[in-house]
Amino acid sequence: MNFLITGAAGFLGAALANRLAQAGHTVRGLDDLSAGDPARLLTTVHLTRGDVNDRPKLWTLLQGVNCVYHLAARVSVAESVLYPREYNAVNVGGTVSVMEAMRDVGVRRVVLVSSGAVYGEQSKQPLSEDLIPEPASPYAVSKLAAEYYVRTIGQLWGIETVALRVFNAYGPGQALPAAHAPVVPQFLLEALSGASLVVHGDGTQTRDYVYVDDVVDAMVAAATARDVNRRVINVGSGRETRVTDLIAEVQKAAGSQVSAIYNRREGGGVSRMCADITLAARTLGFHPRVSLADGLRLMMERDKRFQALKVR
Repeated sequence: MNFLITGAAGFLGAALANRLAQAGHTVRGLDDLSAGDPARLLTTVHLTRGDVNDRPKLWTLLQGVNCVYHLAARVSVAESVLYPREYNAVNVGGTVSVMEAMRDVGVRRVVLVSSGAVYGEQSKQPLSEDLIPEPASPYAVSKLAAEYYVRTIGQLWGIETVALRVFNAYGPGQALPAAHAPVVPQFLLEALSGASLVVHGDGTQTRDYVYVDDVVDAMVAAATARDVNRRVINVGSGRETRVTDLIAEVQKAAGSQVSAIYNRREGGGVSRMCADITLAARTLGFHPRVSLADGLRLMMERDKRFQALKVR
């Protein structure tokens, strides 16, 4: 098949692009490289630097494409609180641009990578797709709006659509920006370097940590799965993990004692989050294979940053 992946040089986008290219598919990528790294990609992935709001460029890249994976987005919850207009422009406006270009060229399937963040604070766990979302940040609002745009434009113009609500994905090569770094690689980095782990809130909040290879399995399946049109599907591990339990697993993986500093003045986000993956199992044949302990071990083995610290 022929694929276009927006956000192809990002953490999830590159993992998906490389998997598809290794399977013999033709993969084109689009990324503005504001956060992506071309070094993540195999040479067989055809990467173009550009913006998802550049419709003429999209028209060119979409020629002959069977399916689009739309991952291009700004992804920091904390940053979105400060810059909601920018998040709307990229995450919502960019999604509409992709859908319009697909309509113009005649591409017939899109897989939108959304986020479990759209659920917000819920009294019921695990989180099933029929719950009414309660987005608690501009980032979450932008992802939910993107879902609605994809589904509505798809319905109007005969484009098959599926939105995957990915929970807390982690794995080798995940970026570690100076501000608002993802918790799993940040904790590993701190544990291996002998620093204290900084926990926002009291550490009792839970998240669903899903390994990158499992996420890619779901994304690959979504390109050809039947009976998924207009669906929203959770992609997670289906396991609920407290931050304090994550710290214990990081300590085991790093092989060293760690101390934690609890910043209770800083909110830890929603209190609980765990994906109900029943629908993913039924529609995508999705069954996560990598436990949190194994995922942390694989990060240690496959990520050069952690290997170097381990040697020291």
